[in-house]
Amino acid sequence: MIPRYSRPDMVAIWSPESKFRIWFEIEAHACDALADLGVVPKSAAKTIWEKAGDAKFDVQRIDEIEAVTKHDVIAFLTHLAEIVGPDARFVHQGMTSSDVLDTCFNVQLVRATDILLADMDKLLAALKKRALEHKDTITIGRSHGIHAEPTTFGVKLAQAYAEFERCRKRLETAREEIATCAISGAVGTFANIDPRVEDHVAKALGLTSEPVSTQVIPRDRHAMYFATLGVIASSIERLSVEIRHLQRTEVLEAEEYFSPGQKGSSAMPHKRNPVLTENLTGLARMVRSYAMPAMENVALWHERDISHSSVERMIGPDATVTLDFALARLTGVVEKLVVYPETMMANLNKFRGLVHSQRVLLALTQAGVSREDAYRLVQRNAMKVWEEGKDFLEELLVDKDVRNALSEEEIREKFDLGYHTKHVDTIFARVFGTEG
Repeated sequence: MIPRYSRPDMVAIWSPESKFRIWFEIEAHACDALADLGVVPKSAAKTIWEKAGDAKFDVQRIDEIEAVTKHDVIAFLTHLAEIVGPDARFVHQGMTSSDVLDTCFNVQLVRATDILLADMDKLLAALKKRALEHKDTITIGRSHGIHAEPTTFGVKLAQAYAEFERCRKRLETAREEIATCAISGAVGTFANIDPRVEDHVAKALGLTSEPVSTQVIPRDRHAMYFATLGVIASSIERLSVEIRHLQRTEVLEAEEYFSPGQKGSSAMPHKRNPVLTENLTGLARMVRSYAMPAMENVALWHERDISHSSVERMIGPDATVTLDFALARLTGVVEKLVVYPETMMANLNKFRGLVHSQRVLLALTQAGVSREDAYRLVQRNAMKVWEEGKDFLEELLVDKDVRNALSEEEIREKFDLGYHTKHVDTIFARVFGTEG
């Protein structure tokens, strides 16, 4: 987590101050429940809120205590006792450190996810706006990087919209799965704390009670969560790579906005590089890399060990902060993307009609020519375009074998671009509903 790729709202979730505030709320809500059950005095539960509810916990002081105790939760509880006084002896009754750590971690992930969901809403809105803008902007579709058949730039963006809409649904599911609370004590048996305490804390923090914990919340939940972030990162990379290819000098059908005063190269003043989408490609690699250690965290020894702890202290902040930044950056790229319809059309026509080869092939088969022969006839004329710079339509019109099967009018009709875009409305209706 470095400032260059961080945004303040997400960073704040992972700050020591936020963490200790959540730790306090977990402990204080647990005391409320214990007081209702008659385990601790109600006056003590009230005092804990009154003296520490608005307190600003001293991070430096907690670090000083931890340097001696070598235990972060004990260091916090010791500092809390300094603030609360004698009634602090009722804090952490029947609880274990993982009750605090795991519940806090899930609270942080839920809050981070809410930011990510808002990020995705903004990205989807940008993609929808640009897709509708370029719904009928004809461009060439490519397979293997080679001209294939015509499509529209709006369809390209609609595909990205549909993909990120799926990503958003996955993230909602991941949020639901990660939003659990464990206040079950050592080895998760509730031996020293009533399960009703867990239910109370969970409700207070907007979580659900973990059905069965083993002193830790099962890490398959976290594995699924970070895997979902990795999939979202992959979708970010997919769109970024598309934009990078479209900005290549030889293509230049779209490019990142180049702001006044911006410079593309320290050596070559003419450069306008796709630096934002290149950056997003790199950030996506980092977010994906966090999924594997999250999966390796699933297998802990018996009821618990802490081999997962160091991993999560890194991947929790890093994955969410980086993805938050990446989603915001991609939204800006889409919103300001410069599109060149004239270049798209020029590129489409660069090889003089080759993009209509399938239509001619199908017309020949429908006219009674075998598929093998039809393919051979179309390909031999197509190769003249590739190798000699011929015009595909003109070559077909003077090919006697082709003309034996198709009239001039039938051949010319197969070069109508509108044929390839006739179902764009259907695609948009499927993606955007009636608004498409």
